[in-house]
Amino acid sequence: MRIKTFLVAAFAFLLMACNSQTTESTSTPSPAPTVPPTQTPLPESSCSTITMEPTPSYSSDTFPVTADDLMLGSSSALVTVINYCDLQSLDCYGLGTIFEKLLENHPNDLRVVIRPIPLLEMEGFENSMIASQAMITAKGQGKQRELYDLLFNKYGEWASLTPSAFETWLARETPAIGIDKTRFMTDLKSKETVAIATDSYKTAKAIGVQPPYPLVLLNGIPVNVGLLYYDYLDQSISLIALGARQFTECPPFLVDPSKQYIATLHTEKGDIVIQLFANKAPLAVNSFVFLSNEGWFDNVTFHRVIPGFVAQAGDPSGTGQGGPGYFFKNESSDLRFDRPGMVGMANSGTDTNGSQFFITYSPQPRLDGGYTIFGQVIQGMDVVESLTSRDPQQGLSLPPGDKILSVDIVEK
Repeated sequence: MRIKTFLVAAFAFLLMACNSQTTESTSTPSPAPTVPPTQTPLPESSCSTITMEPTPSYSSDTFPVTADDLMLGSSSALVTVINYCDLQSLDCYGLGTIFEKLLENHPNDLRVVIRPIPLLEMEGFENSMIASQAMITAKGQGKQRELYDLLFNKYGEWASLTPSAFETWLARETPAIGIDKTRFMTDLKSKETVAIATDSYKTAKAIGVQPPYPLVLLNGIPVNVGLLYYDYLDQSISLIALGARQFTECPPFLVDPSKQYIATLHTEKGDIVIQLFANKAPLAVNSFVFLSNEGWFDNVTFHRVIPGFVAQAGDPSGTGQGGPGYFFKNESSDLRFDRPGMVGMANSGTDTNGSQFFITYSPQPRLDGGYTIFGQVIQGMDVVESLTSRDPQQGLSLPPGDKILSVDIVEK
């Protein structure tokens, strides 16, 4: 079964999205990779460590995050999003709703830095400048976050007001969030405040912000405006966060091919019991046992389920593009995908097996020879049949996948 490899192109103006291969969904278990991963062979080994992308840490050289920034989310997050955007335009408000949902779903992995940019040269967006001045003034009272939440949550009340009506609105609403109204209204239109807001606009333009379009950076890398939608950003964050869990070495070889190994997948729908073929595919079984014992599969979804074809899992990011940080070679045997319940390794090409695996729903002779078979379902095929159908090739807005809660391994 083929899996996607996700690549961050550092010099492209985006994190480019990989497109599905234009084949029927039953031709291969999942999309082919767009770029082969970097491999570092280990001496006398059938396994290679790999440089998985995207796993970059935040780069602070060009766009440093400072204590003066308005930051939402965890300060220790692995993923930093910087958002240069105004506060009045509907597009930027919509982007704010996306970040709000992303922060809810990635509470430990994401922080969002808000840098409001006034639209000084655009008619009809005068409130954008006032909102920027208001944020600067609120910061002077230690209420920057509170004012941001007020403006965001009550966007529909103020965005279309006249500038004078907006100022009246601010005078009425800000005391409720602990702001000294008299001081706030005095500082709002001071020369110092106006100068800071104007300078923020000039600075933003100098680094490439072209209002009314936002500039969004994901760990220091600009994201194409056309990719600023929830599903793409959600997948990118999940993959970057996965980098912290990946292994930097191949697993030790601990299985005994002369013994039997039984894996029980405890899922939300019930148990799936798999006989592992250590004598036929020792590399695959060894990796599967290792990852199971490390908790790699815990709370991992079946991210691709195509009734009549296969159910695929093994990627903690849930995107179908993640792996454990190493690849191992394909293994040949006399086994065939000649019945339901055969368990094979997903790959993105020959000898690129990692952690993703699939279970067949029916005979699939077209898969013979391309994918290592390392097990067979001996109990719980009804559970496999009950898994929620979802095909990532048909779009990103999919129902939640059914989770593998944990995996137990028994050696006999």
